[in-house]
Amino acid sequence: MEPKGVGLIETAKKEDAVGSYQMVDVSQVEARNGIFRALTDQLGVAGFRINELELAAGAEGPEHDHIGNDQEEVYAVVAGGGVLRTGGEEIPLRAGHFVHLPPDARRQMVAGDQGLTWIGIGSATD
Repeated sequence: MEPKGVGLIETAKKEDAVGSYQMVDVSQVEARNGIFRALTDQLGVAGFRINELELAAGAEGPEHDHIGNDQEEVYAVVAGGGVLRTGGEEIPLRAGHFVHLPPDARRQMVAGDQGLTWIGIGSATD
């Protein structure tokens, strides 16, 4: 395994006859708007999008849907807690929860007292 630097991002890559992988240290990925860490390109993923998102305690993410790009998403909560606002409901979230959202579902993540960190995985439905 040979470490490979991509800008300031520490990555590791292995390719041989047995297998291959690409690893990224998310702490080395710049957070856009202090919230969004894009991991898809860093990992070399082609079939779906993957990001880490983090909200400070009490913060609200943007309300949005994915009708325009027909992308369904799965959110995997990895730290903290809060609520997901969707369909007129507030769904409590904590680490270990997974939520699937179709493209037309309006959604908004809201962090609780300990903040909220989740992995967003998305792919076009067609």
